[in-house]
Amino acid sequence: MSKVIDIETYKSVEATVVTIGTFDGVHIGHQKIVKRLISTGKTDGLKSVILTFFPHPRMVLQKDFNIKLINTINERRAILDGLGLDYLLIKKFTKEFSRLSAEDFVKQILVDKLHAKKVIIGYDHRFGRNRNANIDDLKKFGEAYGFDVEEISAQDINDVAVSSTKIRNALKEGDVIKANAFLGYHFRITGTVTKGRGLGRQLNFPTANIKVEETYKLIPKQGAYIVKAIIDKGSVYGMMNIGINPTVNGKKETIEVHFFNFDNDIYGENIQIELLDRIRDEEKFESIEALKIQLKKDKETALTYIATHHAQ
Repeated sequence: MSKVIDIETYKSVEATVVTIGTFDGVHIGHQKIVKRLISTGKTDGLKSVILTFFPHPRMVLQKDFNIKLINTINERRAILDGLGLDYLLIKKFTKEFSRLSAEDFVKQILVDKLHAKKVIIGYDHRFGRNRNANIDDLKKFGEAYGFDVEEISAQDINDVAVSSTKIRNALKEGDVIKANAFLGYHFRITGTVTKGRGLGRQLNFPTANIKVEETYKLIPKQGAYIVKAIIDKGSVYGMMNIGINPTVNGKKETIEVHFFNFDNDIYGENIQIELLDRIRDEEKFESIEALKIQLKKDKETALTYIATHHAQ
């Protein structure tokens, strides 16, 4: 397990191999780079470090509040934490930090703070004030300050960029199978269980309402999904609806999960929901009775899926 640290409190003087990036999704393309980082660290006797930024630079510099990310910062931390890094360092991204010149960034962060001996970076990486420095500049700084630069090829970078775009598009279309294939794990939604209007209980399908605090979190297309949650260290399966509940005149989007064979009181708990597959679009039914019939069918679909996929 890596040590997850705010870079301001990082005090180690050990020599490091560093890569820098947002790593949103921590998908199979990112994981390839992380594996390269870790193996380089082991081969060269260096501590492996990922330097990432939060908030996303576009949120700060462009006030882009519409940006949607595959992971919240805590989800990203948890996934990266499980990959075997030595350190995951999070740097708070501010306007002041964005004004740091390229050389000051190299000197203050990579050299003085991280004691970098090697930097693994994309061929198209840009950094420093106005992003005016590139990998050639970084190589020159490396010669001056005593670290090597290893270039990630165009092919590998394209894999990373394409994967991120494909994952976001797949989720917007509700295609969680495709998204999960690119991620290398199940897409997840993390939130607090809150009380809803109690409509699910009236339908004999009580639900846990999931409130996601982070407005930048990408929520997939509205509809019904097969899901899994880890609650009290055990796997609990269920079906989830993302939508406005049009049959009962709902107005705002909610995320509600009906768990199978589970009736514990989890109000107020923070839980993580993994999306396994999609059942259908959300629809407006002609009556409550018609909705109940559909929910029973959805449950049968979900239980069949869970049984045939060995409850993976």
